[in-house]
Amino acid sequence: MPDGTAIASQPGDQISLKSDTSPEVVSKNESGDHDNITSVQQGLNKSRQGFFTKITGLFNASQLDDEAYVDLEDTLLSSDIGVQAALSIIENLREEARFRKIQSTGQLLELLAHETMKIMQPAEQQWSLNQKPYVIVVVGVNGVGKTTTTAKIAAHLQSKGKKVMLAAADTFRAAATEQLQEWASRLNIPVITQGTGGDAAAVAHDAVTAAVARNIDVLLIDTAGRLHTQNELMAQLEKVIRVLSKQNSNYPHEVLQVLDAGTGQNALSQVEHFKKATNVSSLVLTKLDGSAKGGVAIALTQNFGLPIRFIGVGEHVSDLKPFTAKSYIEGMFGVDSIEIQSN
Repeated sequence: MPDGTAIASQPGDQISLKSDTSPEVVSKNESGDHDNITSVQQGLNKSRQGFFTKITGLFNASQLDDEAYVDLEDTLLSSDIGVQAALSIIENLREEARFRKIQSTGQLLELLAHETMKIMQPAEQQWSLNQKPYVIVVVGVNGVGKTTTTAKIAAHLQSKGKKVMLAAADTFRAAATEQLQEWASRLNIPVITQGTGGDAAAVAHDAVTAAVARNIDVLLIDTAGRLHTQNELMAQLEKVIRVLSKQNSNYPHEVLQVLDAGTGQNALSQVEHFKKATNVSSLVLTKLDGSAKGGVAIALTQNFGLPIRFIGVGEHVSDLKPFTAKSYIEGMFGVDSIEIQSN
């Protein structure tokens, strides 16, 4: 087949998945799942151990004094919670600690968890896939695990009964297309591809056309990883979004940015730049299991208020977990059964 011609793998022709035409929430239904919480706690082990070690050291006196609060602020910042969030948490914590007369590390952690929950609740939003096909463009810088994450999201949606299609719009790297094709074969779902060096926007266009024809529920478009400082590549990403919006003013329904937790505060800069180019509307945070800076999710929520769809806590496909504020906070601070308080 000549270069420049979009092709679709055929495994999708044998798909026998349940498909609903009515809107369905697919990511908030695991908030009470014990296995999900346990996995997240294990994934956040490095970040949690750092908190325990440092906060325990604050209790060398019978009460928290000003110096202890300064140390606590440093502890929060060391986990990349961010200055704004750390100051907000400390200010509220001082009042609550004084009122409750806390005397133990456990009580302090519980208060920290509740104060952080107030910040994190906006990150947990229902994911209503209320259009068909629901078109998601996946973006991010090189090395964050974007292509693998795209495939894992496809697997999650497939497990919820959704008919899914992938599009390999990373036309700069042949390996990326091959990787996505391998995942598609493994999951038995169709994937739209094009020759290396082809037009990414054309792939996205053809993918939407195919998704409509095949009555697909969700189309995930994997784009090329690029540094947010690469203006030419960012312009090409803008073209993908522009071409989609010309097909339908509602496309894409979502621009999902994948972030590596290990990059810490640099993740905020990445979101700022990608938002300017693509109007990022949701996030996925990967590699939390390998980072001691799991607090970056708090900084991201404090600064942008975007929904976090998933967090990655391991290599296995099942280690990409739907985000819930409860599981994240309990995993981060090592507390049990924190209650979500409504305003």
